[in-house]
Amino acid sequence: MVEAYDALLDRAMANITNRESSGERFEIPIASVSVIGARTIVHNFAEIVDRLNRDPQHVLKYLAKEMATAGSFEGGKGYFQGRFSRDTVNRLIGVYSNRFVICPVCKRPDTRVEKKERLSFLVCEACGARSSILTT
Repeated sequence: MVEAYDALLDRAMANITNRESSGERFEIPIASVSVIGARTIVHNFAEIVDRLNRDPQHVLKYLAKEMATAGSFEGGKGYFQGRFSRDTVNRLIGVYSNRFVICPVCKRPDTRVEKKERLSFLVCEACGARSSILTT
C-alpha cells in the first residue's frame, strides 16, 4: 500500500509545473527610438524581444499592424515606415506585454505561446494556467 502511494505521489509530482522564474520583478523594456526621415528605428528591438521571451517576427508583426505600417527586423533593430514617437512605440510594447506575455491569472511573465491547430494559447509556467489568445 505504501508503494502504491509512493508511485501516485511520484506521478503527481511529475505533473506539477516547475517555476523557472528568477524571482525578479518584471519590467516592460523601454524602447530606444529615433526617427530618421520617414522611418522609425527601434535600436534595442532585439533586447526587447529577448526580455519579453517572444519571437521577433511576432512582436514585429504586432507593432507594424497596430501602427498600420510596414516593418522589418535587421541586425537587432526594428525598422518601421513612418514617423512614430517613442511614447507610441513604448505604449504598444506595453499593450503587447499585457496581451501576449503577462499571465491573466497570476500576473507573472513566465509564459509561452503554444499553438494547437488554429488556436493559440498563453501557457503560464508559474501557475499552469492556459488562456486562449487572439493572434495578430
